[in-house]
Amino acid sequence: MQYLDGLKTEDKWYFSFGTTMHACVERFFKVSTPPPPSLEELLQFYEQNWLSQAYESPEEEAGYKDYGRDILTRFWEIHSADFHMPIALERSFYIDIEGIKLRGFIDRVDKLDSGGLSVIDYKTNKELFTADYLADDLQLTIYQMAAEQTWQLPVERLTLYHLRSNTACSCPPRGQAQLDQARRLVLEVAENITREKFPATENQYCPCDFPEHCPYYRHQYLTIAPQATRQEPLPGIAAIDAVERYADLQAQIKELEKQLEEAKQTIVEYCQAEDLNRVFGSEHEITYKLMERTGFSEDEVRAILEPEGLWEKVLGLDQSRLKQLLTDESTAEDTKKQLESLRRVTSTYPQLWLKKRTTEEE
Repeated sequence: MQYLDGLKTEDKWYFSFGTTMHACVERFFKVSTPPPPSLEELLQFYEQNWLSQAYESPEEEAGYKDYGRDILTRFWEIHSADFHMPIALERSFYIDIEGIKLRGFIDRVDKLDSGGLSVIDYKTNKELFTADYLADDLQLTIYQMAAEQTWQLPVERLTLYHLRSNTACSCPPRGQAQLDQARRLVLEVAENITREKFPATENQYCPCDFPEHCPYYRHQYLTIAPQATRQEPLPGIAAIDAVERYADLQAQIKELEKQLEEAKQTIVEYCQAEDLNRVFGSEHEITYKLMERTGFSEDEVRAILEPEGLWEKVLGLDQSRLKQLLTDESTAEDTKKQLESLRRVTSTYPQLWLKKRTTEEE
């Protein structure tokens, strides 16, 4: 929508705020030689480069401007005390993945005392980053690939720096499997771009700036002309009515399912208490039976199958493959008998069968 169709996105205050804060962090580290700029110089730069776009009111803008000043003051206090110059700031990169050129910018790269690299990306997100978020973040994965390709040195630490709390959230570098997975994803996305395949996908950022074009949200923007007298319902109106009808029926189904489960439980408990297998109503009868689920102990099965070279066929006791093995004509009968002797009841569950009663006259 944005890059191919040329639709314009809306300005947002958090983009303005983030851009301002990134510029100030870059200014702090971008010196020819130590020391870094003084706090007064940094705050002066902040005032000169403040972006005002997209704040809803002067009061909101003033509040965030004070907030940003506090963040930078704390940032300066933390990093001026142990200041060291990075080897790269806002470094652009190109990486080639099987002919696909990927371009980006890394906020900051440090060289560690060990000789390896530390990659840092600054974020103005509201919440701190969890360990799972860090471990799965695709941006950090690609930054590691770019840094190692650019400097021919191993990345030893990946960091998302949470500016709002001045907290460095770090994790170890990616392993080869995760790097290979990212490469495959890049190739898959590139292939979809080439084929102009852009399926709509939902995530936590929905809706975007173009909901009126999205199959998940477009119906909200449907405009329907007024109905003429005696005119059949238009498809759009029928769909709107059907949504509410569907919701109402779902609610009824849930209530009926609840009542059905309560009735079933009453019948099961009665049959169990009276040792019955069938109970009769005025027009219907229900047969009750306690069913059993069976399975196998992995250790016992393995002891039989490994000597026969058959353990791999059930993939660590895949129950469905084990059943296939029991019906396979190539499996020795003695092996089948040994396996069958290991079958155990793993659980039980009640089962009911409903039938309409028949009378002698019928």
